[in-house]
Amino acid sequence: MIDRRLHFANERVAHDSLKGQVEADTFVDGHLETVAVICADIMAKPDINGERIDRQLLLGEWVRVLEHHKGHAFVRSEKDGYVGWVSAFDLTEHALQSPTHVVASRSTHLYKHPDMKLSRCAWAISHGCRLTVAEDNGRFAKIQMPCRIDDSTCDGPYKTRFVPIQHLRPISQLDVDPIAVAELYLGAPYLWGGNSAFGIDCSGLVQAALLACGIACPGDSDMQEAELGRPLAEDEPLQRGDLLFWKGHVAMVVDNERLIHANAHHMAVAYEGIDEAIARIERQGDGPVTSRKRLEGLGHE
Repeated sequence: MIDRRLHFANERVAHDSLKGQVEADTFVDGHLETVAVICADIMAKPDINGERIDRQLLLGEWVRVLEHHKGHAFVRSEKDGYVGWVSAFDLTEHALQSPTHVVASRSTHLYKHPDMKLSRCAWAISHGCRLTVAEDNGRFAKIQMPCRIDDSTCDGPYKTRFVPIQHLRPISQLDVDPIAVAELYLGAPYLWGGNSAFGIDCSGLVQAALLACGIACPGDSDMQEAELGRPLAEDEPLQRGDLLFWKGHVAMVVDNERLIHANAHHMAVAYEGIDEAIARIERQGDGPVTSRKRLEGLGHE
């Protein structure tokens, strides 16, 4: 069965790599665009009337665009291969830069001036947003932003903004502990399909934590269960960084007693006792744990 979330084709156009595999009026390689807003929704259809979001993209992330249709772009996320529709307004091909830094704090602000006291307006952006730093004065990083990040006018595709340098890390400088990254999101509100500190779901939290550590990670929990780690035997003790999966849910093990997950019970990212979570989830009708996985390269093997 074709998984539409990974199938880079629709009834009109398909990616060149699918020639001979699918029927389409046109086969193209597409072109790269960058997310030009704080957070962009990926949807199953080009629907402006409230179609449920599948996932989200963050400022500065790249997508490959196959076509524009009904005010939307049919895209594949460069970070994980997720396919869907994004509002064309949320993207730009005129500000495609190679990001140099990523937001490493839970969130930060974009300022108009390199002085928080002089900047009346500030725009909040999430952990994981990708930025291109032009200068660093030791306190603030000067960055060139796509013009769509706010309503002010500017000439050309960019505007200058400033971010506290303490909130950034170079893209090449990876985090080493996915749990520590996940803990940045404690208290963040639960949002189905969310991928930002302003709203996130269980698989979004796992992906944010693993990508920050340079570990490739798909977008949804069923994909993560299929692709991540090695299965643990029933008698193997859980360790920090292990993953627990249920049908439609995933959590990360913090220690031998607790896990961390974004969940609808708390409507937030929260700690929960492992035994308590397993019992609660089964009691509410969502079944038992379907698999326990251990990631390689976290110091356990």
